[in-house]
Amino acid sequence: MNIRRSAAALAASAVLCAGAAPAAFAAPSTPAAPSPAASTPPVVPSGLYGKKDPTYDGVWRQSVALLAQHTVGVKPAKEAVAWLTGQQCANGGFASFRADAAAACEATTMYDTNATAMAVQALKALGGQDAAVKKGVDWLKSVQNEDGGWAFVPGSPSDANSTAVVISALAVAGEKPAEVTSKAGKSAYEGLLAFQLGCAAQPPSDGGAFAYQPADGKLLPNADATAAAALAALGKGAVVAPAAKDTPAGGSGCAAAAEPEAAAQAAAGHLAESLKKGGDHLMAVTPGSDQPTPDIGNTVDAVIALAAAGHRQSAAGALEWLKGNSAEWAKDSPAALGTLVLAAHATRTDPKAFGGTDLVSALNATGPAPQAVATAQPDGEQDKKDDGGSDDQNIWWMIGAGLAAGAGIGFLLSSRRKKNQL
Repeated sequence: MNIRRSAAALAASAVLCAGAAPAAFAAPSTPAAPSPAASTPPVVPSGLYGKKDPTYDGVWRQSVALLAQHTVGVKPAKEAVAWLTGQQCANGGFASFRADAAAACEATTMYDTNATAMAVQALKALGGQDAAVKKGVDWLKSVQNEDGGWAFVPGSPSDANSTAVVISALAVAGEKPAEVTSKAGKSAYEGLLAFQLGCAAQPPSDGGAFAYQPADGKLLPNADATAAAALAALGKGAVVAPAAKDTPAGGSGCAAAAEPEAAAQAAAGHLAESLKKGGDHLMAVTPGSDQPTPDIGNTVDAVIALAAAGHRQSAAGALEWLKGNSAEWAKDSPAALGTLVLAAHATRTDPKAFGGTDLVSALNATGPAPQAVATAQPDGEQDKKDDGGSDDQNIWWMIGAGLAAGAGIGFLLSSRRKKNQL
């Protein structure tokens, strides 16, 4: 769920516009100077969360925002839900964003499997959207590649990130990924596990990691792919209920990835070791730089993946690091704020006091004010046997209907595929 997936979106867009199929959605080169028309401030539709250009991330950021709100007991605004459902094409797929949702989708519409998968998760969680969820699932099945995986843009080579996000959506929607097969008879899990580095990884510490796509025939570890794949291999989506039991993750030694559960645990072990090496956070080299910098987005994803695998202890240091270092990164970004809310939920952490930031009110303030608070307790919060800590006792999910209006600050930054945070 990382904003670095913008690289894939931008690369796919550029290549498709040139009339060629993308080979390996790597980070794009520095774009040319925008034309005067492109410099015109974007018109952000009513009902959409975030105020930045939604071209590459509109559906994604809306889905994450709605999913996070629902998870903590906030009932999203009707117009926000209507905006998301209005983005769906008649065939069930979603583009990254459609400026004119009233117009029918065309043969030239560039569909986005990642956006569709996240929209399916959000609509399933919200309830009352069974028809839209089914159409989305059916469309995702229809664009499965012969190797069992999925590409960011249908018709392109499979990548681990897209395959993982789609598998998570299928699982959330009630499908059995192992039984979702391509025309060639390859299952979704076969498509995913083909990207995992196994016992032959060099160095051996890379064993268990997932690659985004092969690079020159080799699989290279990718943190975003590894975190997403861990969730998918566990049959879980973005919302992870706090584990009843918790153990440290094992080492990142090699593991035969014949079974999804074993593959997920190997991936979790690699993430845990990577966090230790980075000083409780992941590092990455961003485009235009030759020096690694803290990778906040993938660190959040790693925390969620470790919690999903039952290793919240292994994520504890990274969680504390995020509390002190994520505020500026997440400011005004509905997807970043929403992902932090989901990380807090997965680790039984108070999202209203996350390193001094009230993530929930900050998220609510990026879009239309939510409806009245849902009276039901958020999923997973009823199990409070693990820690006995103060976080388990508060009732942060009780959020007043007017909270967003009272926040007082306009949170206006876009999210997942934000070009200036690659």
